[in-house]
Amino acid sequence: MLKPQYLSGLYAITPDSNCPPAQLIQQVAAAIHGGARLIQYRAKCASAAERRATAVALLATCRAAQIPLIINDDVALAAAIGADGVHLGRDDPDPRAARAQLGDAALIGVSCYNAPARATAAAQAGATYLAFGSFFPSPTKPAAARATPELLTAARELGLPLVAIGGITPHNGSVLLAAGAQMLAVVSGVFDQPDITAAARAYTSLFSQENSA
Repeated sequence: MLKPQYLSGLYAITPDSNCPPAQLIQQVAAAIHGGARLIQYRAKCASAAERRATAVALLATCRAAQIPLIINDDVALAAAIGADGVHLGRDDPDPRAARAQLGDAALIGVSCYNAPARATAAAQAGATYLAFGSFFPSPTKPAAARATPELLTAARELGLPLVAIGGITPHNGSVLLAAGAQMLAVVSGVFDQPDITAAARAYTSLFSQENSA
């Protein structure tokens, strides 16, 4: 499995849509070309067979670019195809169980929403990174609990990479980087845009600005 030296940059999450797998692979390749450093395959509506076939194709694309592929929710699928890790939500397995199945090198992310106690528990359970959000209104999850930048600042003490998600744009993302996020997770801001590569680059430029500040 691939494991990056550090987790930082644009974290592109695929939309849960019915677009053909070949189109999705092209879109992911465009996001990587624009600077995405981590890809998450998220497909709640597809069948198990469709998800596996698409995940295998995405993994090949990510491997060629040396970009890790994370599978949303499905530890068994991540293990079966040899993906680089899994992202776990509120109703998913404990990080310890995922780690036991995927191995020490796996990247295991945990959604912490706006709950510091959940973040602490995830860190203690061996998570690789912690995700907080939604920070802004999001078309992907319009009813999501709202998090604040101060939550990121407080979570720095846990010593893990922090991911911000939810309604993030190239115009508001710098606030979250300043608060402590190492990664900005984006769905529609990348994949719903007419030029996916250009959209990804707009986010990537935020990290260059933060490093030069």
